[in-house]
Amino acid sequence: MSPQADSSMPSYTLNCRMNQEAAALERLCRVVRVRGFRISRMTMESAGAHLDIALTLEGSRSVSMLQSQLEKLHTVAEVAVVQSAGVRAVS
Repeated sequence: MSPQADSSMPSYTLNCRMNQEAAALERLCRVVRVRGFRISRMTMESAGAHLDIALTLEGSRSVSMLQSQLEKLHTVAEVAVVQSAGVRAVS
């Protein structure tokens, strides 16, 4: 497996707020992977009873489909697509 990502893949940033619960983060990552996306960057901050997570994802599938699937997780309070970074150029 190559450590470099396919530079032709679109990139998306999602903000997600989840309830803090055992294995909640693992479930989120599993849904992202199963839906055909790769996490290229993730930041997480604990905010009281919630986790605020920013994900930068790469994938050719519909990001709205992923958003819908994440919203179905019982620990997820909110998911928002904050930007579409588009296709990165190869240098």
